[in-house]
Amino acid sequence: MTISTQILPLVKDPERLENRLAEIPPEPGVYLMRDSSDRIIYIGKSRKLRSRVRSYFRDGYNKSERIATMVKLVTEIEFIVTDTEAEALALEANLIKQHQPYFNVLLKDDKKYPYLCITWSEDYPRIFITRKRQFGKEKDKFYGPYTDAGLLREILRLCKRIFPQRQRPQPLFKDRPCLNYNLGRCPGVCQQMISPEEYRKIVQKIAMVFQGRTQELIEILTQQMNAAAENLNFESAARIRDQISGLKSLTANQKVSLPDDTVSRDAIALAANEEYACIQLFQIRAGQLVGRLAFVADAHAEPGAILQRALEEHYQTADSVEIPLEILVQHDLPDSEILADVLTQRKGKKVTILTPLRQTKAELIEMVERNAQYELQRMQKLGDVFDGLRQRNDQAMQDLAAILDLPDIPHRIEGYDISHIQGSNAVASQVVFIDGLPAKQHYRHYKIKNPTVTAGHSDDFASLAEVIGRRFRKYGDDPQLSRLGNPDWPDLIMIDGGKGQLSSVVAVLQEMNLLEDLRVVSLAKQREEIFLPGESKPLTTDSEQSGVQLLRRLRDEAHRFAVTFHRQQRSDKLKRSRLDEIPGLGHHRQKQLLGHFRSVDYIRQAAPTQLAEVPGIGPRLAQEIYDYFHPS
Repeated sequence: MTISTQILPLVKDPERLENRLAEIPPEPGVYLMRDSSDRIIYIGKSRKLRSRVRSYFRDGYNKSERIATMVKLVTEIEFIVTDTEAEALALEANLIKQHQPYFNVLLKDDKKYPYLCITWSEDYPRIFITRKRQFGKEKDKFYGPYTDAGLLREILRLCKRIFPQRQRPQPLFKDRPCLNYNLGRCPGVCQQMISPEEYRKIVQKIAMVFQGRTQELIEILTQQMNAAAENLNFESAARIRDQISGLKSLTANQKVSLPDDTVSRDAIALAANEEYACIQLFQIRAGQLVGRLAFVADAHAEPGAILQRALEEHYQTADSVEIPLEILVQHDLPDSEILADVLTQRKGKKVTILTPLRQTKAELIEMVERNAQYELQRMQKLGDVFDGLRQRNDQAMQDLAAILDLPDIPHRIEGYDISHIQGSNAVASQVVFIDGLPAKQHYRHYKIKNPTVTAGHSDDFASLAEVIGRRFRKYGDDPQLSRLGNPDWPDLIMIDGGKGQLSSVVAVLQEMNLLEDLRVVSLAKQREEIFLPGESKPLTTDSEQSGVQLLRRLRDEAHRFAVTFHRQQRSDKLKRSRLDEIPGLGHHRQKQLLGHFRSVDYIRQAAPTQLAEVPGIGPRLAQEIYDYFHPS
């Protein structure tokens, strides 16, 4: 099949749309939808491809906002015919994993629920909690999303105490391990004191906890403990005993009463309103609730179809050991037999999907549904709060646009501030508000590089000019760089300060020929006065106006962010020794110098010949040390 060179969406070309739909056979298979850039934006499956694909373009078809937006972008439809529906389901999962289409997302990307990530793509895998599920590398593994972020952090903290693993994201020292190694909490990953193969074995044990295989892990460790005791290796046996005790504490008081505690099972249910469906999935292993996952989906489908899609996406990236033998569902799935067959093939054992109607299993589904209903109520309350906040922010942005006589509402506003103590450790902050709310993913720090800004000599004007120059240099160097519709381009810039600070920023923007395209204002602290470029007097405003209050919130956030970074830089500088700044002088040689001279002051006063007397310090390094303390 060839890709159409036309960029007109199919919905705007009825003749081509009808011809394309007629070419699709009424057989099972997978369909792929592409946009004008030839990117795959959606992948789906169906037992009858033609009728399924045609339904997207039917006027009466009840589509969610996400799918309606996707349909408007489709310029080409491809399909792959399969022999069975089970093959179509497996092929769809593989293609989605390979291409990661933008609209193949059941969950809302509101960063509501956290995941646990293990970076198996690295020699020494990292384990961390994230709010965004990104498949940057195929081998990386995500677990979740978990409903209780606090419980997830507690389990991860206990795992760090039970199993020795990397405790810090970055090494504390360059040439030696930190205290965690001496305490037995880290195997010395930063200095590669453990091989990647041995370290991955440790991480595999931790992964078993988040796979719901804690009981299996305890049995394995019990065998290892008994073997170590038989070999008279009592120290190793005691260490494994402590690990088993810690693992048992993870699942204490989590017993779920079911008739067969030996069967691993998942139970899934939902609660929905007109807009959203909150889905809860309970993972039960050996009669214990080991995980409670949550999903949020569009409610524009039958409940059974929503649950099936949630299960398909959940098990799509799951290992075979994570697939339970029994899945309890609240509503009948439209393709339960197909899903069960696919999971059975992956598991290697028969997987059963049931819709219980009575007795204990039905009570379990009711419990899951109640939890989903509580989550839906909480979402509705949060939605009401957010709607009120959004309405307040919309009014503030409209008021600010009126105050500054802006042509449009300023959706992206950037605020800048400088922080230092008499010129020392001078830094700047850039904070961003989008639609009146802080967008912290766009915040940025700057270290002031101006050589005239030193301890005892501050220059906020020059510092702000430097920061604005660095922020917009790429636009000044390339006048053709897109600005209209560019999410990185601000609608308004706010400078913390008065006329002087504003003038310095205006000057640098004029040099880059950007002043006509950027709207800049400053907000003075004392009287909350707003200054415009070229105006000697501030605007006449009321400090209680919603637009002024929005600028004040932005100014306060920029000040907070700058001060926090300044304190961090000052603290880091206090922790560093001046000897760290001398090239070629590592930790071991620093210890030798301090052991010989007793203080940095005596090292500074020593002659090159005296420095060279220290073991490991040759004449050349001695001269470099002397030159560092006595610059010409």
